[in-house]
Amino acid sequence: MNTLSRRGFLAASAAAIGAAQMPRIAFAQAVAPISLSAATRTLDIDGRAATVFGLAGPGGQGLILDPGQRFRVDLTNDLDVGTIIHWHGQIPPNAQDGVPDMPMPLLAPGETRSYDFEALPGTHWMHSHVPTQEMQLLAAPLIVRSQEHLAADRQEVVMFLHDFSFKAPEEVLAEIGAGHGGGHGAGHGAGALPDQGAAMGGMGAMQGMDHGAMGHGATGGMPMGNMPGMGGMMGMGGQMGGMAMDLNDYDWDAYLANDRTLSDPEVVQVERGGRIRLRVINAAAATVFWIETGGAEARLVAVDGHAVQPLAGTRFGLAMGQRLDIEIDLPNEGGAWPILALREGARERTGLILATQGADVRRLDAMAETEAPAFDTDLAQESRLIARDALPDRPVDRSQMLMLGGSMQPYVWTINGAVWGQHQPIIARSGERVVLSFHNMSMMAHPMHLHGHVFQVVGLNGRRVAGALRDTVHVPPMSMVDVALDAGEAASWMLHCHHMPHLATGMMTELAVTASV
Repeated sequence: MNTLSRRGFLAASAAAIGAAQMPRIAFAQAVAPISLSAATRTLDIDGRAATVFGLAGPGGQGLILDPGQRFRVDLTNDLDVGTIIHWHGQIPPNAQDGVPDMPMPLLAPGETRSYDFEALPGTHWMHSHVPTQEMQLLAAPLIVRSQEHLAADRQEVVMFLHDFSFKAPEEVLAEIGAGHGGGHGAGHGAGALPDQGAAMGGMGAMQGMDHGAMGHGATGGMPMGNMPGMGGMMGMGGQMGGMAMDLNDYDWDAYLANDRTLSDPEVVQVERGGRIRLRVINAAAATVFWIETGGAEARLVAVDGHAVQPLAGTRFGLAMGQRLDIEIDLPNEGGAWPILALREGARERTGLILATQGADVRRLDAMAETEAPAFDTDLAQESRLIARDALPDRPVDRSQMLMLGGSMQPYVWTINGAVWGQHQPIIARSGERVVLSFHNMSMMAHPMHLHGHVFQVVGLNGRRVAGALRDTVHVPPMSMVDVALDAGEAASWMLHCHHMPHLATGMMTELAVTASV
């Protein structure tokens, strides 16, 4: 095993220290709007240069807000294409939510747009709502600290996860649609979409982001019919009731933690006996990760920015769009502690390293010896999460079932049997208590994300729970998850799968909230 050079260690340490000092530098003038720029940047990925997108704030990629600080941001588009940014986990006024033409258009190159709303504390993120741009890493952390976080006096470490391809996103999507994406799990189809010009080629329209252009003529429904929920029947080998599930539908060129692979990981300098708050954000387009703390004692204390009753462990999973806050208490000794992100159902991994000054930091292979298991196929992790601040008890005013369907061949993904543009909106009135039941009838999992709302997980495969508060919930194959929410501002709010190829082929609808009478 090789050891990182001292120069590399010192450079990484300096970067980590700079990041730790970032909030004081960046936000000394809290009154003025913060400048944020969507721009290109170059990464070194295993010795190969990659031009990607990013969101640059005053202290580097991303933003960190202090307790009580408003989200006052001037966003400038320094790209040569139109873009728009969604503040994932925040509840802005609908006009500032960052979805193309709902109601605001894309920002033209060179355009600046102002945002101003009350920030929701917690670990959140921000990303383009044009799927091809998110696949080009147009995303960054959005951390909003609370007084409780400051009082805890823990060193904060962010781990921002991506999957990455050197190919253009349109080429990646075309390969996936044609069944040539690689990946793990059986059942990959070889057929293209029925109307590839409208569905996959429609990604060109998504750059101008006429949402209605997605998937016209692509009507893939629920291939297995209306079967009852079969959660918990999944085997470790990805088999369920004799049917094979699809875990990964693309083999990416690299898996990144804070823009780096394990060939040159970020090394975060920590103290002996250090007390860490690790904020993990899964910004990948199509990869679920397990977070493994190894020899470091850990507790999961928040998901999607919302506190849960502490859950001890050394391995926790998160799907695309989700976040985990993990408290780590290091032993009172020198050393290095790798924090690894394992690709579900595969051997690939990425991560960062916590290390005391002068510690021997050994190089880690980007391929583990064994495959990581599938994530939460029986909802075991979700069932152990209990919200620290649950929604208040009140009668349910409206319930709605959402059938999640689709197939690998043709590669089309649907909600209630329809792609975006042919969808029927989910209806609610502002202030109503609404229960949405996500019933997954496909053989892939779907991380379902609702804009403009926080919901509570209240049912898992028909069993009532007082689960976590979230904005993105992982729905395994042949499973059902119920979430409760109080309908917010009267407007149209996006509700979609956060697996980008699924979204790109139509797996999106809207929660249409009308004013209460």
